[in-house]
Amino acid sequence: MDSFGRTIDYLRISVTDRCNERCLYCMPEGYKGWSKKADHLSASEIIRVVEASCALGFRKFRLTGGEPLLRHDIEEIAAGIWALPGVQTLGISTNGLRLARHAEGLKQAGVRSLNISLDALNPEVYRTITGGNVAEVLSGIDAALAVGFELIKLNCVLMRGVNETELWPLVQFAAPRGMLVRFIELMPVSNAGVLDNSRFFSTRDAMQLLSVHDTLEALPEYRPGNGPARYFAMAQTNARVGFIGALTTPDFCESCNKLRLTADGKLRPCLGRHGELDVLPALREAGDLKATILEAIRNKPENHEFAECYEPGRPMTAIGG
Repeated sequence: MDSFGRTIDYLRISVTDRCNERCLYCMPEGYKGWSKKADHLSASEIIRVVEASCALGFRKFRLTGGEPLLRHDIEEIAAGIWALPGVQTLGISTNGLRLARHAEGLKQAGVRSLNISLDALNPEVYRTITGGNVAEVLSGIDAALAVGFELIKLNCVLMRGVNETELWPLVQFAAPRGMLVRFIELMPVSNAGVLDNSRFFSTRDAMQLLSVHDTLEALPEYRPGNGPARYFAMAQTNARVGFIGALTTPDFCESCNKLRLTADGKLRPCLGRHGELDVLPALREAGDLKATILEAIRNKPENHEFAECYEPGRPMTAIGG
């Protein structure tokens, strides 16, 4: 339990800050942190942190980045985590570009769920947002569906004037394939300017746009996964869609159950605040990992500061998705 009575049992683990895309909302132009000498935790160090977390009651884990599939040992990391007693769920968040070659290995290593970033189906819009090739992502999705992961969610970040026209096509793409699609408000995790009215598109706006095509019915008890999305059913398309509104949902932090571990070994109690605790002394100098994790839980704030002129200290790609 943290200081506000929330059960903290979910650890999101960034394995790298490097990425093979340059998304508008994640990596600011000119970011060079990834080009420095590698300072990432090793596979064995990551597994040791997870082991200590399990001993404290953590049960849910997700591997993120940057792009986690850029790590040559990503399947080794996943297998090491899945083998630990107490691990109930293991997921991975990816942009999908390298998923076709890794899907089978990840499934065999113990990964049960995938979050795949897909901000547009239109190739030109996708390239504008990410700099990447959507055809490679779609090949990765096909491979993941063929392998048979327990749960696949598509994540779309909402951007006014950029991808509003892509929301309904994404629903139509996901529904017949049995995938969830989630629409996520922009957060100031790379620069504060993303909250400008010319770019910010709320989940409420997204709901209104989708309601033109189909009826949205709230599913308050439906919780596939461990995150903060609020889900709805769409009657005619038989789709299930989620909305993550960190800026416009008043009680967004009320049920937060997570800590984040950055690729360079910092525990971050809240994405929307600056505080971090270094786990390297405990890992490399025979310290007390459990005590460090418990301190991070004690430091977890009640709410984020996104709506309070928050200026990110380092970009999302360095914190972990």
